[in-house]
Amino acid sequence: MNLFLWFLVLLGAVIAAHWGADKLAEPLQKLRKRWGLSEAAAAAFVALATASPEVGTNVASAVGGLQDIGLGNLLGSNIISVPAIVTVSYIASMANAKDNSQVTSQSNSNNSSSDNPQTHVLRVKPEALTVQAIPYLLIIALAAILTLPQPWRGLQPIDGWIMLVAYFIYLAQAVMRERQNHQTVEWEKQEIIIAIAGILSLCLGAYLTVKATENIVSLLGISQLVGGLFITSTMSIAPEVFATWSVARSGQVTAATTNVIADNTATMTLAFFPLALVSLPVKDLQLYSFNLTFVALLGIIYAAVIHWGAQKYSFELWEVVALNGVYLVYLGIMVFGILNVF
Repeated sequence: MNLFLWFLVLLGAVIAAHWGADKLAEPLQKLRKRWGLSEAAAAAFVALATASPEVGTNVASAVGGLQDIGLGNLLGSNIISVPAIVTVSYIASMANAKDNSQVTSQSNSNNSSSDNPQTHVLRVKPEALTVQAIPYLLIIALAAILTLPQPWRGLQPIDGWIMLVAYFIYLAQAVMRERQNHQTVEWEKQEIIIAIAGILSLCLGAYLTVKATENIVSLLGISQLVGGLFITSTMSIAPEVFATWSVARSGQVTAATTNVIADNTATMTLAFFPLALVSLPVKDLQLYSFNLTFVALLGIIYAAVIHWGAQKYSFELWEVVALNGVYLVYLGIMVFGILNVF
């Protein structure tokens, strides 16, 4: 198969994996209502579904002996997702504000006074910082401690188990905080059948994602790690971008904006686990440490803007642009410094 056809396979595989994840998200949403979770805590819970394509891809890459693709996907998706999802959430919330403003203007058309236009901000709830961002940064720090120092450099089985425990601690603290009233939910047989179909689609999509990436990097003559960083990770977040737009447009801004951190937390732990179980040495320390640094940096900026930004618990336009600027700096250093493409 030529390069174009393998890209089509990759696209179809990613769509299939995210379709499967989407079919798991609805049952998890019902459990969220049944347990009375807050919006930010719900993002942590639903991330079990939204991060499942990355987890499935890494399981497939570990089983197939292509761990570098999984490692690149893990790091790359956690880097590009933060600016991408925050930007989409900002644009969607701005569209909502514009729609609401037009409705208000029409209802007040006979009023002689008018409000001065305000700079739009993307507002999130306080738990976005305490429930999501801070635990995420602690998990990144743990990953660095487990994989960077010389005596235990690389991913090893014990590291995987430690990160798995860390994820369940994170999930427990998210579920137990900011509890809300329980709601009664009903389960239908059709929902269960669809969820099973979703799992099968997820598994097939994950396998084909790894297989397609393996062939693409071979045809392009690049390393599997770089292929995972830029090809698999970029494709894997595309469906999430569309889902974020829909959620934010429905008015669930905190869920849309914090879901990226919940998803990244699940990726950093659950998707880390299969790679660590089969042991993965860090072959290029500079490349690995540089990407892990930017995973942490974007998480730090996300948390800092929420806590110390011009308006607390919100993102202004220039802050969203700054997040994207950091990603462009990352790309520039990778292309011209680390990879020496030109």
